[in-house]
Amino acid sequence: MARIISLVNQKGGVGKSTSAVNIASYLAALGKYVLLVDIDPQANATSGLGIDPQTLPLNLYHSLVGGILSEEIIRQTNFFGFDIMPSAPDLAGASIELVYQKNREFKLYELLRRIRTNYDYILIDCPPSLGLLTVNGLVAADEVIIPVQCEYYALEGLGQLLRTIELVQDNLNSPIKIKGALLTMYDRRNRLSRQVHKEMTRNFENHVFEAIIPRCVKLAEAPSFGQPIIQYQPRSKGAKAYQKLAQEIINLDK
Repeated sequence: MARIISLVNQKGGVGKSTSAVNIASYLAALGKYVLLVDIDPQANATSGLGIDPQTLPLNLYHSLVGGILSEEIIRQTNFFGFDIMPSAPDLAGASIELVYQKNREFKLYELLRRIRTNYDYILIDCPPSLGLLTVNGLVAADEVIIPVQCEYYALEGLGQLLRTIELVQDNLNSPIKIKGALLTMYDRRNRLSRQVHKEMTRNFENHVFEAIIPRCVKLAEAPSFGQPIIQYQPRSKGAKAYQKLAQEIINLDK
């Protein structure tokens, strides 16, 4: 049965979609069967894998709102063992259309429960907000990875995110746990990056991944070519960091 992990941060631009795509690809490279669920209407994870959200006949919206079976919208990527449940801009409408539906917070949970035995890992790329789609991503997950950009403002929203996770745990009876905080866009030459690293390890003892994602031009370029970093530039420092992270995730699950 798959371990379901949501990548969540209400702040945009922290490397969440980049991390989701690259963690998934390296888990697949390490022999795991992986499904990436793109529940972000911006569809960055979808387009980052070379899939045009505008031309998709079916996407996650049709399952969440239209009742289409999850198996019908899953697409294979060009990477063995790596599938995606794609997103598209019309998924933004689901936030409104789900409001009046019964058990609206459990729609994604119900979708994934049908296919959970088909994979080793299911990763959920949540929107940069704390709205209904993100709540669905939290309720469906066993664990959360929080990408944290190495900048001053990145730390400010963490408290609100942690309170939201607590509310989901308490009010929706979800056993979700924090798997770890992931430091992204780290520049060892930058004093602020080092300070953020120090603050995170001090305040989240034993909950910060050893793997740190550096600032890397190749990581920023890869989505424009529709490829994860393992295909685009496997020898880059960004690729090595995500490889280390994927192995760390597997080791934590043993």
